[in-house]
Amino acid sequence: MNQNLKDKLKTLPAKSGVYFHKNASGEVIYVGKAANLKHRVRNYFQKVHHDAKTEALISEIHDTDWRTTETELDALFLESEMIKRYRPKFNILMMDDKSASFVRIDMKSVVPFVSLTHTPLDDKAEYFGPYYGASAIKNALNILRKIFPFYDKPYNGKKTLNTDIGLTPAIEIGKATPQEYKKSLRNLINFINGKKAAVVKKMIKEMQDYVKSQEFEKAATVRNKLFYINALQTQIVFGNDEFLDISSDEALKELQDLLNLPNPPRRIEGYDISHQSGANVVASMVVFKNGIASRKDYRKFKIKNQKNDDYANLREVIMRRLKHVKDWGRPDLVVIDGGQGQLRAVEDLLNAEKIPYLGRNKSGNHSKNANTQIILPKNGGYTSLIISNHKHFVKLITRIDEEAHRFAVNYHTLLKRKSMLQ
Repeated sequence: MNQNLKDKLKTLPAKSGVYFHKNASGEVIYVGKAANLKHRVRNYFQKVHHDAKTEALISEIHDTDWRTTETELDALFLESEMIKRYRPKFNILMMDDKSASFVRIDMKSVVPFVSLTHTPLDDKAEYFGPYYGASAIKNALNILRKIFPFYDKPYNGKKTLNTDIGLTPAIEIGKATPQEYKKSLRNLINFINGKKAAVVKKMIKEMQDYVKSQEFEKAATVRNKLFYINALQTQIVFGNDEFLDISSDEALKELQDLLNLPNPPRRIEGYDISHQSGANVVASMVVFKNGIASRKDYRKFKIKNQKNDDYANLREVIMRRLKHVKDWGRPDLVVIDGGQGQLRAVEDLLNAEKIPYLGRNKSGNHSKNANTQIILPKNGGYTSLIISNHKHFVKLITRIDEEAHRFAVNYHTLLKRKSMLQ
């Protein structure tokens, strides 16, 4: 262990968070979460027995950074996002099929149930994740189940202990209908997606409606759940970007320097177009707040004038998006999948709003260690930069661009299937 790393380990906080082990070239080789960063990170360098994979990791650690979080559950979410961004080689090496967990809810069932799975299927159920650390996700769901009761196994109509202690909606004893249960599950899904404010607002209205109709017992039940939610605000956060400290996110600081921005870009939007020879043309808008995917803010667009013209399609999308600055928020940076042609198609629209933008050109070498081509506006024209894929901001731009591509392709595939069935 070098002296710089020894000194750094002395400053580790006794707080929850995510740590980043780096090799001598500065590449992030492992991302992990901790309830106590001080204890967890120092443990790597204690004289204790480690398995062969961990010993191999330790032998390459040259430096370590970290980001603190409000809670251990926040660390769980942040770890998941950072693994997607950096794709560290030792995370991949140490993972097996049981490492990542997804929350599965099939809302198309008459009486859905909530479960954890390691393998999402193309079964039209809704999946949330991946999350790394099944026990933490189970704990989170156990807490939320007290507010939004659910079944954790296929419904069979039989009363159980969970019915008696209020952990199911109690359809089996006539306390709720399947429709009321699905309404509650939708609140659970919104809560997981970070839409807590909207859920609370909806529940307050529901409580008021019960009072007006003099259903005081139901009103009291909703009131008690609201009290519990308020108590949870600092205990459980699924992807709430407002709790994340961006001062230690090197990718955002690098983007600020590269683009000469007054502040690190808090809201970054990524756009991509997907179609098949001009058919079922769609576009995606993904949103990253403080460097983290904010799925509740994603938007998808079905192009009005269907044609095989990516420049015109992209222009339509940006025009439509800019009509929603007041209600959707204003981007600090726009990332566009493509090169100079795509950027020229929308430059007047973004310049008029003084919104910084850049392009990621994926043409050329697609190997794992290939450098990345970034297109930037410069002096009325454009400059192309070939940048090492080990740069933090390149990892983030790649993550945003590929997420936009995934979201667009998924929507295109959905429309394609629908058109084939007509």
